[in-house]
Amino acid sequence: MSEENITRITLDGKEFILIGTAHVSKQSAEQVKAVIEAERPDSVCVELDDQRYQAIKAGNKWKDMDIFKVIKEKKATLLLMNLMISSFQKRLAKQFGIQPGQEMIQGIDSAKEVGAKLVLADRNIQITFARIWSGVGFWGKAKLLMQILLSIFNDEKITEEELEKMKSQDSLDAMLSEFTHNFPKLKTPLIDERDQFLAQKIKDAPGEKIVAVLGAAHVPGIKEEIKREHDLRALSQVPPKSKVPMMIAWLIPLIIISIIAYTFYANPTAGFQQTLSWVLWNGSLSAIGTALALGHPLAVVTAFIIAPLSSLSPLMAAGWFAGIVQAYFRRPTVQDFENLSEDVFSFKGFWNNKVTRILLVVTLANIGSTLGTIFGGSDVVRLFIKTIFGG
Repeated sequence: MSEENITRITLDGKEFILIGTAHVSKQSAEQVKAVIEAERPDSVCVELDDQRYQAIKAGNKWKDMDIFKVIKEKKATLLLMNLMISSFQKRLAKQFGIQPGQEMIQGIDSAKEVGAKLVLADRNIQITFARIWSGVGFWGKAKLLMQILLSIFNDEKITEEELEKMKSQDSLDAMLSEFTHNFPKLKTPLIDERDQFLAQKIKDAPGEKIVAVLGAAHVPGIKEEIKREHDLRALSQVPPKSKVPMMIAWLIPLIIISIIAYTFYANPTAGFQQTLSWVLWNGSLSAIGTALALGHPLAVVTAFIIAPLSSLSPLMAAGWFAGIVQAYFRRPTVQDFENLSEDVFSFKGFWNNKVTRILLVVTLANIGSTLGTIFGGSDVVRLFIKTIFGG
């Protein structure tokens, strides 16, 4: 049996066998099966959390998703980003004719076959996303979303040999170096913290011989982190939201309302102009965003009406209302949910599928409303200064 991509560690009387895999490689899945059958470990650790494990067990359950619940829980943009990320991996998996994450599925099956304890060793994906999202800032989020979006429509193919090279130490270091250069703040929650979490879960796995099935990117870090003790509770905490953004979110509407109210008192004509400018900037840009998502005409109208009001309240968002109207009049069918895995491969598919269309309506309507607040607010201030100073 080839020892390539296998790291063996002996620590505190236990033997740890780390298998570094590429998530869309046939050879990785075959190697996982061979190692577990040959070693017959007491435990098999896989790089999954309970949420992803349940998704694998349930298979494709998109048709059971409640799209209204997604919108109401403010998860539309997160789900859209999740679909964008998974589409790249699925495209590679489709190219090589295997299921995404087949090596993890093989680890689960092989653990059962040899009677080993299955350990779900990864941190909850929602906690990882929350820690990533809280650390990148507004422009970082925009840059990340754009990078992910562009990756969907990259048709460049790679050979399986190139994919296997991704598991070599030198190539991996080069990959991580480029990754941290583009998004330095993402490496901590996405790689470093998960290395620590995975290392502790692997070390705590029952038995004297443990096989761990891991993405190759985590093996170098885990080799070091497994020598230390890590607090899983601390690594699982969702960072508290800063009060500053919420204070600003309330402060800006109060300033806008106060400025318009004072201008109405000083010069009703100018106050009317301010109000009209606010409505047109907010409503028009949010409606344009909805239209770009090919939203239903009533969703476009809803965005136009709601945006000027929602921009004055942090508790509302034009995209939520536009998305709910879109979902009502263009309710996704079971076929739309079943086609998601194929439709996310292309620009056309993203805009044609009723599920992703709703998510795009929510996201683009909100982006339009945000831009409307910037431009409309600037014009309100301009008219206020003009009224006060008689310019």
